[in-house]
Amino acid sequence: MEQATRIVLIRHGETLWNRATRIQGHTDIPLSPLGLAQAQRLAEALADEPLAAVYSSDLARARQTADAVAGRHGLGVQLDAGLRERAFGRFEGLSWDEIHQGYPEDAARWRRREPDFAVGGGESLTLFSARCVAAARRICAAHGGDIIALVAHGGVLDCLYRAATRVSLEAPRSWQLGNASINRLLATPEGFSLIGWNDDGHLAGLSADDITA
Repeated sequence: MEQATRIVLIRHGETLWNRATRIQGHTDIPLSPLGLAQAQRLAEALADEPLAAVYSSDLARARQTADAVAGRHGLGVQLDAGLRERAFGRFEGLSWDEIHQGYPEDAARWRRREPDFAVGGGESLTLFSARCVAAARRICAAHGGDIIALVAHGGVLDCLYRAATRVSLEAPRSWQLGNASINRLLATPEGFSLIGWNDDGHLAGLSADDITA
């Protein structure tokens, strides 16, 4: 990757499990009606962006969001399982409260962001971060000089933010990971740099109360 790649980094639109604070992980949950409306607003906001390619996690919530963006540009969506959310094992499908009540010790380790802790059947932060950062690097290496969209998940965006700002995996999060917000990174052979984060102006006035199924 000799030339820089400009990345439009996007978290998928809202799902019903997002609203219920249920952990999704690899569970394949589609967008809610609000999430679909967010994806359309996002596509409109990026209509004039000269995208060379659109990549997405292969999970439905990301793929549906990416389809809306790519459709405005006459592009197909290239799926990459490396952009999947972290696998959360037995936590998947549970709300935060249910996790804290049912698995207090695991919940405490999770909240402490222990890098090598993996919920039963899931991934550790260390392995997850290595996977999704490597996937982003691999994709960018094929698109030197281009502007590309990567549509993924909150955990993936968190790892890429940390890679761009040199914040450790253990550090508490102090940045937003809004559904269907626009985030911008620059990828060079030296690594990722942060350009802009959590631009959600295109979603102004949009709420679940205004959307019918």
